[in-house]
Amino acid sequence: MSQVTFYNSSKETSLGDAVAIADTAATRNRGLLKHDRLAEGEGLWIVPCEAIHTFWMRFAIDAVFLDKNKKVTKVVANLRPSRLALSWRARSVLELPAGMAAQTRTEPGDQIEIRRPEA
Repeated sequence: MSQVTFYNSSKETSLGDAVAIADTAATRNRGLLKHDRLAEGEGLWIVPCEAIHTFWMRFAIDAVFLDKNKKVTKVVANLRPSRLALSWRARSVLELPAGMAAQTRTEPGDQIEIRRPEA
């Protein structure tokens, strides 16, 4: 899986610099199920996606839902295992370590940038 950096340009904070992209059926289905945790800077961007679940996960995450323009539509902080979260207006979701949304003050309306590594 390729990795990108997510940056909250509204708050001028980095959300993660090692965010994997889940953009195929296989990578979206696998998600974070094989992980024991996310380290700071890590994350998973699921695209397309408007709803997620944390069934069979072993740890809590922050879910940041993004519209087609990468504007935050909803933030679900500290989403524990065996839960659901959705945003009908979302086109993708960024899964981050629990507490990252609060640490970066990310909230609905914030503009997010995706920065790809230079070749």
